[in-house]
Amino acid sequence: MKISAPLLIAVDGGGTGCRVAVGTRHDGILGRAAGGRANIGNEPEQALMNIRQTVERATVEAGLPLSALKDATAFVGLAGMDKARDEARLRAALPFQRIIADDDRPACVVGALGEGGAGWVLAIGTGTIVAATDGVAFRYAGSWGFHLADQGSGAWLGCRAMNQALQCYDGLMPHSDLTRAVLAEFGDDPSALVAFSLTAKPGDYAAFAPKVIAAAKASDRHAQALMQEGAAYYIRALKALDFTPGDPLCLLGGIGPHYADFLPKDHLSGLVKPQGAALDGAFHLLCKATAEEALP
Repeated sequence: MKISAPLLIAVDGGGTGCRVAVGTRHDGILGRAAGGRANIGNEPEQALMNIRQTVERATVEAGLPLSALKDATAFVGLAGMDKARDEARLRAALPFQRIIADDDRPACVVGALGEGGAGWVLAIGTGTIVAATDGVAFRYAGSWGFHLADQGSGAWLGCRAMNQALQCYDGLMPHSDLTRAVLAEFGDDPSALVAFSLTAKPGDYAAFAPKVIAAAKASDRHAQALMQEGAAYYIRALKALDFTPGDPLCLLGGIGPHYADFLPKDHLSGLVKPQGAALDGAFHLLCKATAEEALP
């Protein structure tokens, strides 16, 4: 397949996986692919390997030769990104002519609200993004990573559920179906749970979040307490970004929509559906950046 304009590659990477779109400004997205986790702050080498493999699959999906990558411009938006630390690393590891590096937040917001869209975003998956935009500038609360923040995220829910399970095992609080189920995953052996924690990444903890969500829907008191605690954090974060009930709010990510049952009803009165995913936002930002550069 021949392309009519320079090749563009958009990458959106997080603690659970990465997503890639390949295309041009003229033709739009020609190929997509999904791959392994790509939080460059936690697992830089693994992230770079997964990104490269996923880019190659998306390029093949687009019907293009891998040799086209050397002339491509890429927008790489990753969780855990520190541009000062990681931009040179990306350029050394990825076979593109040019790389525009950023964290995963701007692409997420643009994907959710659309080009020039204004509003507030709660993007909750393995990690969490709380953002506001007037369609031009972005403001954020949190997003400092799993070890210091990401309250209410999938990784946080999984980790906190394990903490509760150990407290129940020690007799500090009564068991529930959730805490029994978490311990059962480790053969009812708390030492196995502790051993897991010594090497676990955010995505590993987030794998337990569906258990918390299902248990909360079944009225499990420990699970509901976790969801309520996460919701209380998001209420404070939105307030810090000047959110007022009735303002446009978008819930997205694997966990985000599940918080609708725990947020105040007035906070959801302006609820809007996401217009697209973070990968769509990344491709849009890339198209915009290259179009502006092409202007005389």
